[in-house]
Amino acid sequence: MEQDDIVEQPVRAKSEVWEWIKALVIAGLLVVVIRTFIFAPFIVDGPSMQPNFYTGERLIVNEIIYTIRKPKHGEVIVFHAPEGKDYIKRVIALPGEKVKVENNKVYVNGKELDEDYVREAVKEAADRGEIYNSPDYAEQTVPEGTFFAMGDNRPQSHDGRAIGPQPFSKIVGRADFIFWPLKQIKFVHH
Repeated sequence: MEQDDIVEQPVRAKSEVWEWIKALVIAGLLVVVIRTFIFAPFIVDGPSMQPNFYTGERLIVNEIIYTIRKPKHGEVIVFHAPEGKDYIKRVIALPGEKVKVENNKVYVNGKELDEDYVREAVKEAADRGEIYNSPDYAEQTVPEGTFFAMGDNRPQSHDGRAIGPQPFSKIVGRADFIFWPLKQIKFVHH
C-alpha cells in the first residue's frame, strides 16, 4: 500500500501543475481577446474634457459597441485624430445634421443643445464675463459617414471646430468606465 501512495504523489503533482498551466494559458488568451476586440484602456491627456474628465484618469473604452450600432448624441468617444493622436470628445452631430456654434450656444438643426454636462461651466464663465463656447463655428452640414465632436472644456478643446467632422472609421470606441484613480471610479454618463 505504501508503494501505491508513492506512485500517486508525483502523478498528482504533475497533474496539478498541468491544470495550472492550462488555466494560465486560457486566462492569457482571454485577456488578449478582450483587450484586442472588446475593451481597451485609455489615459486622458489634456484639459479638453474638463470638468468631466481630467488628465491622468484611466478609462475603459468599449471597442465593439459601434460595430453593433452608430454613435448617439452626447456619447463620449475616443477616436484617431488627424494629428495621429487619440482624442476623447463628445458626439455633437451626426450625418446630415447641421451644426453651428454661435453666441456661446451650440445648435444642431437650428435647435439649441441642452448640454447638462457643461451647464455649470457655461454659467461660471458667464458670471466671469467670458464666453464658454468659443470660438464660433459657422453652420455646416455633417457629411455622410462622419460625426462632429467637441470637448466639454470648449475654450481649451481642439475639436470639430478646428478639425471638422471625422469619419466613423476613425472611432476607437465609447468611453464607458473610469477605473483610475480609485476615488473616481464610476460609469461614464452619456
